[in-house]
Order: sequence, then structure tokens, then C-alpha cells
Amino acid sequence: MPDLETDSSRLTFKLVYYGPALSGKTTNLVSLHDCLSPEMKGEVMTLDTQNDRTLYFDLFPLGFRAPTGILIKFRLFTVPGQVRHDSTRKAVLSRADGVVFVADSLRTQETNNAESFQNLSENAGRVGLDFDDLPLVVQFNKRDLPNILTEAEIVDRWQGAPWPLQFASALNKQGVVETFADLLGEVYTRFDPEMEFQTLLGLSKSAFVAGATGSQEVSP
Repeated sequence: MPDLETDSSRLTFKLVYYGPALSGKTTNLVSLHDCLSPEMKGEVMTLDTQNDRTLYFDLFPLGFRAPTGILIKFRLFTVPGQVRHDSTRKAVLSRADGVVFVADSLRTQETNNAESFQNLSENAGRVGLDFDDLPLVVQFNKRDLPNILTEAEIVDRWQGAPWPLQFASALNKQGVVETFADLLGEVYTRFDPEMEFQTLLGLSKSAFVAGATGSQEVSP
């Protein structure tokens, strides 16, 4: 549940980028930082190992002020993909309001993708999140590389899944904003019945997405 601080008129959302090691979670955040232009944008804070793999987490804060005066803040995190860092993944995933699962498009990574997605499902339950009710977007990254699964293959394998599916090349800043916008839409839809965003914030779903991305609002 988003954190609403009535005393300070602030609403904070925690969004997590999850996936196997080296799938491009950190690259997504760095590319987003370059592409987005919301009212407020902090720096990306990263902590990498010598092998350029996330050791703990990355953090990218951004926000904007709603027409009702409430400050809407988003805190974007990544999790380490290596198996040995499972306890850290659970800690970062805890209290998440939405998740992007960043899959690796390489054919050689199908098993790692499946194991990581299963790990996401299991860890969600362990930290008290209802996985079936969790706002989630699946992104297949690294579309710029050779020897990748075709879009048709991916769509066929994920046919019937309830989550939005995006294709991206985070290194080239392709698909990252679309993935984030999809997640924002899922988050709005999930929490609007409880929090009544139109009344609380004075924002439609499209205006909510536009405010967070800094883009021009489109019709709902």
C-alpha cells in the first residue's frame, strides 16, 4: 500500500525492478533517469561489485505535485540478481507497490528467467505481498543483441499471462519509458479503488502517468 503522510501531504510509492543477474535492471534505471523529466528528479544511486553486478540495490527517486497539492513521490529500486543475495532481494521487495520483472532476451537465459520469476513469486509471499494482486509488468530486455528469442516466441510463451509485456533495449533507451508507464498505469488501477486518486490527487490515470514521466497528458 502506498504510504500516505497526511501531515506532510505526501504520497510515496515503492517500485522495484526484479530479475536475473545482468538482465539490465540497473541499465533501466539509468536510462529512465536520462529519459524522464518529471517536476522533481533525484540522482541514481548505485552500488556495484567489481564484476559490475548490483551488490545491494540501486535507487532512483522522482516526483511531482498533484493538483490537490499532495506531493507524489516514487522510489525506484533494483534488486541483486545473484542467487546468493536472496535475503537482500526479499528486503528490497518488502512493501513494494509495483514490480517490473526484467527478463533477459538471450536464448541461453531462459532457465535463469524462469527461476528468477519463480523466485519473485515466492519472495512476494514471504514478505506479505499478494502476488496475484501485485501490479506487475514483464519486460524482455536486450533486444539489440543477436541470438535472442523472437517477439513471436515470447508472446506465444506468455500468452494468457495477466501482465503487460514490453520489449526493450535499455542500453539504447528503447522501451524503458514505455515499461515504466505501463507499471504506473497498473499501480493506479490497483490502488485507486481504495485511495480514490481522482478525489485525493485530482488526477486521472493518464495524468498520473504523465506527471511521473514528465510527458504530455494523453486522453484516458
